[in-house]
Amino acid sequence: MARILIIDDDPAMVSVISDICQEKGHQTIACNSGQKALEELATHAPQLVITDLKMDKVGGLEILRHCREILPQTPVILITAYAKVESALEAMKLGAYDYITKPFKIDALLLAVERALENHSLVRENRSLRQIVREKYRFENIIGTSPRMQEIYGLIAKIADTDSTVLIQGESGTGKELVARALHFNSHRQHHPFVAINCSALPENLLESELFGHKRGAFTGAVQDKIGLFEEAEHGTIFLDEVNSMAQPLQTKLLRVLQERQIRRVGDTKSSPISVRVLAATNEGLLEKIKDGTFREDLYYRLAVIPLEMPPLRERTDDIPLLVQHFLQKNAAHSASEPRKIEPSAVEALQKHTWPGNVRELENAIERACALCDDHLIRVRDLPPQVLRSAENPTPPPRLADLPSPAASPALTLTSPASPVSPATTATSTHGTEQQTLREFLATQQRTFLEQTLQSHQQDLAAAAEALGLSAAELRRKLGLASPRRTQASKPARPARKNAAAI
Repeated sequence: MARILIIDDDPAMVSVISDICQEKGHQTIACNSGQKALEELATHAPQLVITDLKMDKVGGLEILRHCREILPQTPVILITAYAKVESALEAMKLGAYDYITKPFKIDALLLAVERALENHSLVRENRSLRQIVREKYRFENIIGTSPRMQEIYGLIAKIADTDSTVLIQGESGTGKELVARALHFNSHRQHHPFVAINCSALPENLLESELFGHKRGAFTGAVQDKIGLFEEAEHGTIFLDEVNSMAQPLQTKLLRVLQERQIRRVGDTKSSPISVRVLAATNEGLLEKIKDGTFREDLYYRLAVIPLEMPPLRERTDDIPLLVQHFLQKNAAHSASEPRKIEPSAVEALQKHTWPGNVRELENAIERACALCDDHLIRVRDLPPQVLRSAENPTPPPRLADLPSPAASPALTLTSPASPVSPATTATSTHGTEQQTLREFLATQQRTFLEQTLQSHQQDLAAAAEALGLSAAELRRKLGLASPRRTQASKPARPARKNAAAI
């Protein structure tokens, strides 16, 4: 229940209102003077203030002003026996929640109290959620310490609080929307809407209506007026994802919006001004689309006032260990469990993958590994098949089981360009340095991977072979290990040779 401060220079009125509130389970703080009430505001921080308007020395409006200064979210209900339109208007301008005249009905007072407390609760919840969102989308929370990411942090910090249009470019899954949200929630527009739309998700006619709204009767099915996303994002930010997929007629209308800062609903004859920051993203090179005539050059330069390029994950593999730990923590939070551990060899395997799906693909791989791992420890075998294939060979190779082992391969030596060796069997560096043959390189990579797997299984040959999909004998052969010799005691006796006549 709530803590309510009740102020009136009439003790009987304070007593009546206190009894009414206490019957509903609220805690009340009674004051018979405005001066005393100012002290109680700071001491008790009530969730609701009910005060008389006319009092000696310190009146209700002064209490209201003081409450707005130190407790801006606390609602104030003013009660007066001298109801005037002027005083009511002044009270509302100062931020009073309600204005009640004496004599009042108990039900009317209780209804005002209930609504004021509900409003206070919603305001606090909204502030809390906004704070959580701001923390979530702080640009510091975009994971990565590589030089490319450090450049992006610096750029976001510089441009976040401007109104400049930003074009975020990068492959799918690189975190373009995360950057867009970081730009919004670190700007002066953070208390207003962030509206995102994928331009490839809707056909041209529906996308136009979604963006700009429409008037009733503008087309079949338009049974009432509808505001568009630009109007919905007023004073905030609109994020146009995959803007590269927008049809050319719609590109022309978007260009006009960016130039004139006005929108016109479909079927309307009037334009309306807007105050919206525009962020756009593309997973295709727009300059190439300009060359082939599918994207307007003037629109490109309107969108790319500040271009921002998100690097693919394969170009910042040093960030993978940090991202892995972040996703492990995220998975633990969702499942309300302890974060899982991951073997170093598994992290190394992740760093060898090319990640065509970028950070989104990595997050999915970690989620899958968390679901499949045993003993809360992620091993190499828990990773997706495509990651295992990349770990076996960074380039498109034959399967691991088909690769030659050092023991089975002919002796291979490093050769120099001066050596009379056929170009079909060796490759030499154009700079005149020695280089391994492809067969020797693959054999070395295979052996390193096999040894790491064996080490991760505590030198348990059988367990390592099972994880690799090999037999123990095959793994032993690929590692060049001798087969275990049987002792004379355990060696089975050879049966006596029968003579030819007995056969």
